[in-house]
Amino acid sequence: MSDVRHDPTLALTPPMGWNSWNALGIRVDEAAVLAHAELLVSTGLAELGYTQVIIDDGWHDGRDRAGRLRPHAGRFPSGIRALADRVHALGLRLGIYSCAGVRTCAGLPGSYGMEVEDAATFAEWGVDYLKYDYCHAPDDRDEAIRRYTRMGEALRRCGRPIVYAVCEWGSRQPWSFPDLAHGHSARTTFDIIDAWDGNLDYSNRGASVTQILDRQHGLHTYAAPGRWNDLDMLVVGLGGRGYIGGGGCTDTEYRSHFGLWCLHAAPLIIGCDLRTVRPEHLDILRWRAAIAVDQDPCGHQAERVRREGRCEVFVKALDRGAQAVGLLNRGERPAVIDHKPWGRFRVTDLGDGADLGVIENAVGREVPPHGLALLRLDPCGALEG
Repeated sequence: MSDVRHDPTLALTPPMGWNSWNALGIRVDEAAVLAHAELLVSTGLAELGYTQVIIDDGWHDGRDRAGRLRPHAGRFPSGIRALADRVHALGLRLGIYSCAGVRTCAGLPGSYGMEVEDAATFAEWGVDYLKYDYCHAPDDRDEAIRRYTRMGEALRRCGRPIVYAVCEWGSRQPWSFPDLAHGHSARTTFDIIDAWDGNLDYSNRGASVTQILDRQHGLHTYAAPGRWNDLDMLVVGLGGRGYIGGGGCTDTEYRSHFGLWCLHAAPLIIGCDLRTVRPEHLDILRWRAAIAVDQDPCGHQAERVRREGRCEVFVKALDRGAQAVGLLNRGERPAVIDHKPWGRFRVTDLGDGADLGVIENAVGREVPPHGLALLRLDPCGALEG
C-alpha cells in the first residue's frame, strides 16, 4: 500500500470544503449533503478550491451484525457509497466523521477498537476525508497519540488516499503529533461559536473568533504542506443561526475572520447553510485574493509580529519572496496601523485590488473597528517604481 502521509496529491495546501455540523448538527441527511455539493459547483465555490463535502456526526445509527458502521436508514436511504458516487460525479470529494472514543460526541458508536474495520469501510464507500473527533476518550495525552496513530495507520493501509483531520481540540497539543499519527491537519482549539469576542472564558463550551486567534500565537512553526493547524470551521454566513451558539458576527467581523484564517493557512471549511446564505457572505467565501494567500504553495502560517493595544500585525511569507500582511483593529474606533518591512515592495490591497505603489520600509492603512486590512507585498528592485 502507498504511504498516504506522503502522497504528493494529498493536502499539500490546506483542505477546503463544506461541513454539515454548524448548520445542521445531527439533523444532517442525504438530500442536504447532495444539495450542498451541487451548490458548491453552481456558486463557483468548487472552482475556487472548496471540493470537500464533509458529513459530520449523526450520519449513522450504529453497527450491523457484522460490526460495520450502518448509515441511518431514514436520513441516508441510498447509503454512503451511492452518495459518494454522486459527489464524485460533480468533481468533488466526500468526507465523513468518526471519533477516537467509544462514542461520538452525539453518543453514537465511535471507532475506538474498530479502526481497521472502519477505515476499510470508508475506503470501500469511496470516502476521501475523515474528521476524527475525541469525545468519550481519556484525558491522557499519550493515549490520545496512540488512538490517533491507530486510525492513521489504518487509513494508510486501507488502499485509498484519505485526508486525515485530527480533531482533538488542542487540549493535548495535537499540533505536535500529526507526524506520529499520520494526520494532515490538527485542531488547535475548542469548537468555534458564531461570535467575534467571547463573553465566556475559553472552554469546551465554545470559543469566539478572537479567542481562537489568540490560541495560534507561536504555533506557526508546526504548519507545513501536508500538516496544517486547524482553527475550526468558518462561521461566515451563519448569522447567529444553525446548530452552534454565539449570536452572530457583523459583516466586517466575518470578513476579518475569513482573512485571518487565510493568513494562518487554516483549512477553509464552510459551516453555513449554502441554501440560505446571504449574497454578501457568499462573496466573502469567494474572496479570491485571500484564498490565494491561504493556498500559497510555500505553506507558511502567519506570525503575529506586533501587538500594540488593540492593534495587531500578522505576516505570512509567500512564494517568491512576497509577504501577506494583515493589519487587525480589535478596537472600537478606526485606527491607523502600520507595518515596517525591510526593503522595497510593491503593495497591493487584497481587499479591493488597489495598487498602492512601491513602498520602502513602511506601509500603513486606516482600519475600521474589528476590521482587517489584508495586503500583499511583492519585492521589487532598486530601480522599480
